[in-house]
Amino acid sequence: MNDERSANAVDRRLGQRVRTRRLEIGMSQERLAELLGVTFQQVQKYEKGVNRIAASRLFDIAGALDMPVARFFEGLSSARATGVADAGQGYIHDALATPEGAQLMSLFASIKSIKVRRRVVELVKALTEEASEGKRGS
Repeated sequence: MNDERSANAVDRRLGQRVRTRRLEIGMSQERLAELLGVTFQQVQKYEKGVNRIAASRLFDIAGALDMPVARFFEGLSSARATGVADAGQGYIHDALATPEGAQLMSLFASIKSIKVRRRVVELVKALTEEASEGKRGS
């Protein structure tokens, strides 16, 4: 039997978006917890999707992270039965939810030259291809 109150894929996606935005603005879990009046462990549970975020708490989180509440829901599937979030874009949110991914995007966005941006993409593509070939050759 499925517990209606247990976290699902949408809850996990909301948590990822909280984490992504928090990292994007350079805020610690401790600081967000302080602003919300909860423990940093509670923030961790929200970000991992272990605990569901109530509407009023999401409103408070949006205010603390200086972003509209609606942005948390952009691109989510409306298929209630499956409770599945946008699988096609999931890898982007997963990457941005890491400190390295957030840092990479921030640095990439600061590159003004289109030519240099393209060269960075070519470099990353070559590195991923080399990594894939290394795995096959092992």
